[in-house]
Amino acid sequence: MATAGPHTAFFYGTLMASSVVHRVTGAPRFSPSSTSKPYYTTRPAILHAHRRRRVLHADYPAVTPSHAVDTVRGTFITGLSDSDIFRLDKFEGEEYERRKVRVQLLSFGDEALVDGNVSREHEPADEWAETQTYIWIASESELDTHEWDFDEFVKTKMWRWSGDSEEFAASDAAAREIHERDPTGGRQYFVSGKEDEMITAAV
Repeated sequence: MATAGPHTAFFYGTLMASSVVHRVTGAPRFSPSSTSKPYYTTRPAILHAHRRRRVLHADYPAVTPSHAVDTVRGTFITGLSDSDIFRLDKFEGEEYERRKVRVQLLSFGDEALVDGNVSREHEPADEWAETQTYIWIASESELDTHEWDFDEFVKTKMWRWSGDSEEFAASDAAAREIHERDPTGGRQYFVSGKEDEMITAAV
């Protein structure tokens, strides 16, 4: 039986959506001991002195170290296991490096955290957490100058990451046929349930 693990992480992109997290890790939505207690716990948080930008021709963003005034809002997640981290590393690929960071936790206030949608209503709290996140290490020439938007991703891109739509399969086949870059960056193996096949081939 799967059990929550000791690791934490800060997510700032597609993994802010719980459905994507659970697709990647394969963990159940709720704890085996309770049908109402989430398997992972999440809380809004801020990563300071970093900047989030769109990755060109992709659905997902990148975060890089930046000026002290720059901040990235995302989700702080607890309960990740060694297996979860292994899968997340494979999911993020060679474009990213998992690094230790310190994030400032946010209060929920009057607005709950709805599937990763961290709004300005979530105010900074006097709480900090040592955790880890995935920092972009590929060329910055592959990054847009604009901020990546979670709401836009959910509204217009999420279907590609749900792994259960005919449109996903069709667009993936079309992209391969005309040699276009896959906007999921190869991550369709995870969100379509084929991650075990890819992981087995990689080890």
